[in-house]
Amino acid sequence: MAGRRCASRAGLSLVLLLAVLVGCGGRASSDTATAAVRRVLDRRAAAVLNRDEAAFRATGTATGTGFANLREVPLAGWSYRLTALHRSGDRATARAELSYRVRGYDTAPVTVDRALRLARTGGAWRVTSDLPAGKGGAQLWDQGAVTAVRGEHSLVLGVGQPGARLRSFADLADRAVPAVSEAWGTDWARHVVVLVPKSLEGMAGLLGAPVSGYRGIAAVTTGEAGGSAKAPADRIIVNPDAYGVLGDLGKQVVLTHETTHVATRAHTTAATPLWLSEGYADWAGYRGSGRAPGQVAPELERAVAEGQVPAALPEDGDFGFTSDAGRLARAYEGGWMACRLIADHWGEVRLNDFYRAVGDHPGRAGAVEDALRDVLHTTPERFTQLWRQYLRDQLG
Repeated sequence: MAGRRCASRAGLSLVLLLAVLVGCGGRASSDTATAAVRRVLDRRAAAVLNRDEAAFRATGTATGTGFANLREVPLAGWSYRLTALHRSGDRATARAELSYRVRGYDTAPVTVDRALRLARTGGAWRVTSDLPAGKGGAQLWDQGAVTAVRGEHSLVLGVGQPGARLRSFADLADRAVPAVSEAWGTDWARHVVVLVPKSLEGMAGLLGAPVSGYRGIAAVTTGEAGGSAKAPADRIIVNPDAYGVLGDLGKQVVLTHETTHVATRAHTTAATPLWLSEGYADWAGYRGSGRAPGQVAPELERAVAEGQVPAALPEDGDFGFTSDAGRLARAYEGGWMACRLIADHWGEVRLNDFYRAVGDHPGRAGAVEDALRDVLHTTPERFTQLWRQYLRDQLG
C-alpha cells in the first residue's frame, strides 16, 4: 500500500509539473510575442526619427509610402506604447498609443491611438498596416505626402496643396500672430501650426468627425482647454473648400480668429461660455479692420431692423455647426458685439481681464457673474440691458 501511495503521489506530482510547464510555456510564448512586437515598434519609431527608410522598411511590408509622407514633417519625438496584442498563429493585431512632437512647436507629445496588423515571417514580426483608431482621428500624413512651409511665426503642413498656396497660409499666420499679441498680450507661444488637408473630407478625417458637421466652416482649432505649458501645441485645421471662397479680409480674419484661440487657450476652460470665447476671437480678428458693425453682423442688423433684438446673450447650443445657419451667424455676431461693447465701454485691458477672470473661475456656475462684478463692476441684468441697447445703437 505504501508503494502504491508513493507511486500515486509521484504520478500526481508529474501531472502537476507538466501542467506548470505547459502553463509557463503558454505565457512565455505570449510574452515573447509581446516583447518582439515592442521591439519592432521601437525600431520603427527610431527609423522615423533618424529618417532611415531602409530601417523603416525592415519593420514591415508595403510601408515605404507612409515613411515618405512624413519626410518633410520636423519631428522631435516619435514613439509607440503597445497597449494590446491579440495573436493568432503567425498573425497579430495590436493597439498602440503613438506619441509625437513637432520640433519647435510641441512642448509635450501629441498622443493618438493606432491599430496595427502584424505578420511573422522567417521568425520575425513585421507591421503590415498602421492605421488611426479611437481618439485622435487620422493624422495629416495618413492622407498623403506632407509638404511643409515655414513662416516667421508659423509652420504650415499641407497635403495635396501647391506650395504657393501653403506659403499664402504662412503669410496670413505671420500677420495674425503679432496682431493677436497686440490684442491679447505676449503670454503665449506666439507661433502656430496650420494643417491644410486636400479637401473638406480630409479636414473631417483629421477631426474624427462627420463631414456634415464642418461644411461651410472655414477653419477650426484643436487643443486642450485650459492647457498648461506642458500641453501640446494647438493645431489650426483649414477647410480648403470653404476657405477658398473667402476674400482677402475674410481669410485674414479667419486665421487671426483661430490664432486667438491658440493664444487664449490657457485661460479658456469649461467656465468660459462660447459667446465669450468665440466673440473675443472675432473681436481680435476684426480689430483694426475698419469694418462697421453692420458689415460684420448683418444677421443681427436684420433682426434689429425687424424689431427682434435678442433678449439674452447667445447660449452654447446656438453655436452648433449643424444648427440653422442664421441662428449660428447671430450667435457669433452677438458674442462679437458683446466683446466689442466691453472694449468700447470699459476698455481693451478690462476686456482681457474679464476673459481671464471667467476662464480662471473654478466652474461655469457663477463665472460670468463674478467676473462682471469684480472686473466690470456690473451685474448680468445690467450688462444684458447695455448689450441690447448697444445692438440698437450700432445696428439700428
